Amino acid sequence: MAKEVSQVAEKLVRPQVAAMDEILGKPFKLLDDGFIRVVDYMGSDESIVQAARVSYGKGTKKVHEDRGLIRYLMRHRHSTPFEMCEIKFHVRVPMDCWRQWIRHRTANVNEYSTRYSIAIDAAQATAPDEWRLQAKGNRQGSAGFADAETGERFSFSEARLHEFSREIYEERLTAGIAREQARKDLPLSTYTEAYWKIDLHNLLHFLELRMDSHAQYEIRCYAEVIGQEILRHWCPLTWEAFVDYRLNAQPLTGLEMELIREINAGNRDKVRELAVRNGWLPADPEAPVKRHRERDEFEAKLELLKLEKPW
Repeated sequence: MAKEVSQVAEKLVRPQVAAMDEILGKPFKLLDDGFIRVVDYMGSDESIVQAARVSYGKGTKKVHEDRGLIRYLMRHRHSTPFEMCEIKFHVRVPMDCWRQWIRHRTANVNEYSTRYSIAIDAAQATAPDEWRLQAKGNRQGSAGFADAETGERFSFSEARLHEFSREIYEERLTAGIAREQARKDLPLSTYTEAYWKIDLHNLLHFLELRMDSHAQYEIRCYAEVIGQEILRHWCPLTWEAFVDYRLNAQPLTGLEMELIREINAGNRDKVRELAVRNGWLPADPEAPVKRHRERDEFEAKLELLKLEKPW
């Protein structure tokens, strides 16, 4: 009986990753006063393959077989085994960036409360060369930067705003105004802190969206640190598969696959017919071609594949 208990205890040893133990509690600095650090983690690549093979019983597998299984799971989006791993972060992030972050509702969150505590005396400052211009083709994105003179002007006014709003906030506190009301005019650039715990499957979804080049720069900074500096060391086989099958992959729609088949067959008339039928191109060949987001996305994929546009 004692022998059986000993064997069970041996099997239940907590998976440890030396590279993760080295960075536990270490803050990775971001933006001007932000950071992210790992508070705790559970599981590893081995936990994923163990969960996936639970029905196979006893037996040992080589590393290359573990790699192959993880890549299969990622390729076919079998998500449950990845949910066996969890990680908890402590983050300091500007409130406007946190608003996007918190939309990922598949996590456990406990945020610093300015109802109970005095707001963190720090706000993200924008350097003169960091003011981005509104993208003309994307209502929620940016493209390019403001000129130096404009940048200097806005950085100066931003500093004045931060200073004044903090003065008003502290004046209210001194006068005995409730913290929950005194905070209401603090800028969204004010830093907040939170503990954020999430399983690996949902973390990968977060990274797929927030590491994308179209994601807002500030949250992309945090996502890239999570991916490159943390996940890559925590679950290297999973990270490798994620980069191959998610980050660097390009999904094709049914229409896009049909178009590529016709392009390869040299059927230019059929290609144009499909494009017109789906509203990508005007029926009149002489009419001006208006911007079409889905067509633009397809053209970007053709460029990645080194294929010429068929129209």
